Amino acid sequence: MVAGVCKVKWGIDMPKYLVQGNYTADGTKGVLAEGGTGRREAVDRVVGSCGGTLESMYFAFGADDFHIVVDMPDDASMAAMAMAVRAAGAVMSRVVPLLRPEDLDEAARKTVDYRAPGA
Repeated sequence: MVAGVCKVKWGIDMPKYLVQGNYTADGTKGVLAEGGTGRREAVDRVVGSCGGTLESMYFAFGADDFHIVVDMPDDASMAAMAMAVRAAGAVMSRVVPLLRPEDLDEAARKTVDYRAPGA
């Protein structure tokens, strides 16, 4: 498992991702024209087209213009959506796979054969 998992309403486990990013000048003009709720509807539509669900979307000021949490069927679906959105040129974003505390518990139980450099 690469990303965190959440239960969606129909009982299927799906990886969860945090998407953070910034609008280009043209993207910001689009937000000004259609408003925040218009962008949320657009995000909901693109996420749904890849089989995912939009959990939350927040706008911010500072280092990032937006913070979005989505549930996607798999990494390939998340990558497809991210590439399509970035290719349009109005958004610069990064995706962070999210892990549940239970995922960290599982990772902590795994045996790793590692030697530090110089050790």
